Amino acid sequence: MSRYDFVVIGSGGGLMFIEGALGYNKKCAIIENSKFGGTCLTKGCIPSKMLVYPADLIREAEEGAKIGVTFQKPSVDWAAVSKRVWGQIDLNEKVEARLSKIPDLDVYKGTAEFSGPHTMKIKNAEGEYYAQIESDYFVIAAGAHSFVPPIEGLKETGYLTSETFFGSSYPKKPYESLAIIGAGPIGAEFAHIFASFGTKVSLIEMNPGILTTEEEEVSEVVRKQFVKDGIDVFTATKTLKVTMEDNKKVLHLQNMDDNREFKVICEEIMFASGVRSNAPSLKPENAGLETDKRGYVVTNEYLETNLSHIWAIGDINGKYQFRHKANKEAEILINNLFKDPKNKKAMSYDAVPWAIFTHPQVAHVGKTEREVKATGCKYKVGINRYSDVTAGRAMGYTSKSETNGFVKLIVGEDKSILGAHVVGPNAAILLQPYVYMMNCNRKCEKKIRKKKVEIEQLRAMCPHLGTYTPMDESMIIHPAMSELTAWVTEELE
Repeated sequence: MSRYDFVVIGSGGGLMFIEGALGYNKKCAIIENSKFGGTCLTKGCIPSKMLVYPADLIREAEEGAKIGVTFQKPSVDWAAVSKRVWGQIDLNEKVEARLSKIPDLDVYKGTAEFSGPHTMKIKNAEGEYYAQIESDYFVIAAGAHSFVPPIEGLKETGYLTSETFFGSSYPKKPYESLAIIGAGPIGAEFAHIFASFGTKVSLIEMNPGILTTEEEEVSEVVRKQFVKDGIDVFTATKTLKVTMEDNKKVLHLQNMDDNREFKVICEEIMFASGVRSNAPSLKPENAGLETDKRGYVVTNEYLETNLSHIWAIGDINGKYQFRHKANKEAEILINNLFKDPKNKKAMSYDAVPWAIFTHPQVAHVGKTEREVKATGCKYKVGINRYSDVTAGRAMGYTSKSETNGFVKLIVGEDKSILGAHVVGPNAAILLQPYVYMMNCNRKCEKKIRKKKVEIEQLRAMCPHLGTYTPMDESMIIHPAMSELTAWVTEELE
């Protein structure tokens, strides 16, 4: 049985930790049951942006008339677009090849299972156990997978998830018609992509509205734009069963407000109805590892589990499932285990930003107004619309625009930023400065402790003021152009 200092399960955020551990001369193993690079590289945010950007250009061209510029109807070279998509996904092969050549690192392909607190066994794609390993420490970064609810007839008709779409089910051309079940971030993104490419899209959601994690007025702007773009949006709607008729897939639906039943006929069905933890496949009970009622690994602010030799980062701890969050957790863990273990850093989730790359784009950090209101604290809200500024008017927005974008800022009595929300062009970029400011406040507040101080004293207590440190310690929405300006500090010489 091979023995290691550290075993990492999962090659998304886990790759960042492995590189850190190897830099401190630890003997390591990494286990991956799919393509190396994790969800983001192989079936998530990176390949999907190869589709989003062409879709964005199509919508910009179509909307040019409002500023006096008209184009011929844009056409999509699906083969060229797809080549760029797979050019990104296929980078996983280079990642795997590079890892296999690193000294003090063993690479295992397959599914890991705990067989004890310090031991694991690994089975291959055929379900056969082929290796047993032992380790002093484990870092779990095994992620999550798409949730597909049990629906009558679904197995017979077939369906897509984001995993299978960026896999064996990738289409040879855009679908003629597509039904997407789930109007969260993934569903909204794919609705934008395929509607822009000429697919007839139906978006089906059980909740009363779409994008339920966002401000109601943000979601409403997106809904109106979807309708304008020819997307059929069905909210408060559940799927009763799926059948086949004339080589088409038929969704039998019911409106939950009036119990009216109706059908949607489509070429393909995609599920974007949330994700589930991959922790159960690891057999955590064999190690005595604690999971919550949803199956996610329970971690504290230091990414520690109930077992002193196991940590969990990324989607599998159930806290904000974004790659930039996983990277920040890996960074914190590297500091706490190797760089400065006597001065551990805590992971803060107070300023986790995210963006939904649909049309129009959506970005969010902090609390919504309904969440702030529930705390009972006093707060103020400011809204500034695209049509209220010259740049927005130059883009064709007016006060009468149905889909006029805006920024909504929620602040506390002490002027602290409680939440910021943007809907409209470049939302991810426009949001990022609020993230920096929220981190600047968090870094200082422990030292000031509500004292009234002069600026000289403030600089003495908070030497990072006026420096790029708050930016370096912030999460940057991935993948957004804000990474260009934030990561330049890594190039300083």
